[in-house]
Amino acid sequence: MTREILANAENRYEVTRHDLPLSCPMPGMSKWNSHPRVFLPIAETGEEKCPYCGAVYVLVREAGDAVA
Repeated sequence: MTREILANAENRYEVTRHDLPLSCPMPGMSKWNSHPRVFLPIAETGEEKCPYCGAVYVLVREAGDAVA
């Protein structure tokens, strides 16, 4: 069973390459009280801030990820 993520409940989210392309709110987040979906270019920067809610997303490495 997939756990629902509460939209805008956190200030910082750690995401992996599996979550790309990244949007806020992310799939699996409750959308009934959220803002319009916006895509964030986190693959280029490694960290992005949502212009709507201010949530910070940080791209974390997983085992097997290529070293940049």
